[in-house]
Amino acid sequence: MLKDRVEVLLEKALEQNKSLFLITCTVSADKFIKIVIDGDKGVTLEDCIAVSRAIEHNLDRDEEDFSLEVTSAGATAPLEIPRQYKKNIGRKLKVQTLEEVIEGTLTETNEKGITLEWKAREPKPVGKGKHTVQKKQIIVFSEIKEAKVVLKF
Repeated sequence: MLKDRVEVLLEKALEQNKSLFLITCTVSADKFIKIVIDGDKGVTLEDCIAVSRAIEHNLDRDEEDFSLEVTSAGATAPLEIPRQYKKNIGRKLKVQTLEEVIEGTLTETNEKGITLEWKAREPKPVGKGKHTVQKKQIIVFSEIKEAKVVLKF
């Protein structure tokens, strides 16, 4: 089956550059292969070309007619796998959980989830007015519906 052969070739291609990792690999009914990769240090055009060649050069077009697209996870694409969070430590994330939306700086990640920190203005416990409070929340991966890096311009 085409998808199985592509996955084996993809695995070999990613072994050549340990900083790259797979986000998604799909093969449609009309044999359109779409591979989305990311990297611990980002993804270059050369990385996409190398992965594409490793797959395309090892499939026989006479045997199966296919089209192939290898792309990187875009800057505005949601984070999908735990490894993507690690490379974004120190950046601001907008995280939609099952119950709320939180925007804060990603300060930590582990196999269970992430830690976000942010400052918020809250009413003073005594008296009138507001004061700035440092907030911190641990969010487990199973509670995250969507997480995106907040881009600054």
